[in-house]
Amino acid sequence: MKTAIITGATKGMGKAMAKKFAAEGFRVLLCARNKEQVDALAAELGNGSKGYVCDMADKEAVIAWGKQLLLDADGRIDVLINNAGTFLPGQVSNEADGVFEKMWHLNVAGPYHLTRAVLPAIKVGHIFNICSTASFVAYTDGGSYCISKFAMLGFSKVLRAELKNSDIRVTSVMPGATLTDSWNGTDLPSSRFMKPSDVASAVWGCYALSPHTVVEELLLRPQQGDIAG
Repeated sequence: MKTAIITGATKGMGKAMAKKFAAEGFRVLLCARNKEQVDALAAELGNGSKGYVCDMADKEAVIAWGKQLLLDADGRIDVLINNAGTFLPGQVSNEADGVFEKMWHLNVAGPYHLTRAVLPAIKVGHIFNICSTASFVAYTDGGSYCISKFAMLGFSKVLRAELKNSDIRVTSVMPGATLTDSWNGTDLPSSRFMKPSDVASAVWGCYALSPHTVVEELLLRPQQGDIAG
């Protein structure tokens, strides 16, 4: 049975991707900060899936989890999806002190350290880095979030360049507005957003291609275009 690791997997896109890969026969090793939620989802997914509590903004916790994953995956990891992240609106000129560090540690450093920890077990596989349209569009209320997502895309591009002569594919996924908890309280209709399940299906489609082909960058937007601007 193939194994997929998914971070931030109990909500939104992460949960949708966990369900998709489990439905395709994968054992999913997933993390979140809420033990009850992550354990419940792992039980729902079946296939021997397992939930872990890990704060992806905590370097030492991420490295320790990576070492545990190497043991629990029996040295074989087929898919890594770096999905965990957070969004805090604001501008460089007026963001609260600490906002930059919070988003940098979770949105960039966490994926970096986890990838380094588990890479030895990915012999033939696929790494998906969940970036954003904010990885290349500077939104006026995006502040440190945009900075972190620009960096995440850079990390993904570097990883692709480093691994292209191996059997590991790397895909940067750049979703636009998707109906997740980040949009709680919006007055916009749900039809204005993409569905998390659509993002999951697109990610699976990239994985399902032959090993001769890699989708380097997957850009997804709502039919009516971006919402933030």
